Amino acid sequence: MLSTGIGWAKSPARGRYPHPAELGYGSGWTCWRRLRQWQQAGVWDELHGAVLDRLGQQGLLDWSRACIDSVSVRAKRGAR
Repeated sequence: MLSTGIGWAKSPARGRYPHPAELGYGSGWTCWRRLRQWQQAGVWDELHGAVLDRLGQQGLLDWSRACIDSVSVRAKRGAR
């Protein structure tokens, strides 16, 4: 959804096509609600932290080449 730009309402519903029914993920609206719930619960932040921890333990991160952009850090309103 996020990479293709297709709307949630246009995603294949359960049973409409064989592949989605096999996955059992439900309609586009169900997927949207789950994604929103996981975001609000902090699942993605925890997963990101876990991946960084694992890569760090394996020596696969080079923090000397790390960067942050405006997508990662929100600007505070009214701050200059």
